Amino acid sequence: MTDRRSPPPETESLTRTQILIAMGITAIVLLAVAKLWLRFGTVQRLPLYWSPSAIAWGAGLSVAIVAASSLLYRLWPAYRQSAQFYLELVIAPLTWPDLLWLGLLPGMSEELLFRGVMLPALGSNAVGLTLSSLCFGALHLSNAKQWPYTIWATVVGLVLGGSALLAGNLLLPIVVHVLTNWMSACLWKWRQSQTV
Repeated sequence: MTDRRSPPPETESLTRTQILIAMGITAIVLLAVAKLWLRFGTVQRLPLYWSPSAIAWGAGLSVAIVAASSLLYRLWPAYRQSAQFYLELVIAPLTWPDLLWLGLLPGMSEELLFRGVMLPALGSNAVGLTLSSLCFGALHLSNAKQWPYTIWATVVGLVLGGSALLAGNLLLPIVVHVLTNWMSACLWKWRQSQTV
């Protein structure tokens, strides 16, 4: 019987420090790419402004995404294996307070680049939505065996991009992304603590 908390043998475990540093560096790189694209491109960033309805819709959408992911996890073995690999690799070494960073850093930096800058640059239409979502999904492909998780990330990218276009406010996908990451990580970490 294998320990469910350890990554597969073909992957070396990462430490908490390595994961936190990687999240920070990735966030900085994505923010820099977005800033450079805005500076040297001809694109206008999707507006970002405070809106109670964006917060409420964001919370609701994040609950729906987490529920859909949980259902997919139960019904699709390839997705379960792919998601479990990611969760064990990235979430297991983190402490509970670290999960705040897991929500904030990717949620804000990825949304600024993919929905805030890339989506308007590629076109605020079905083509731009599809292309930016495919790029977002590709960001989540760590190896060839992770294709189910990449498909899921692409679908989530479509939801995030669609919500951004409908609301005309970058705050909505940021809230969805941050809360989805945070809730998914907390739920998985809680479930793991119950099996020990």
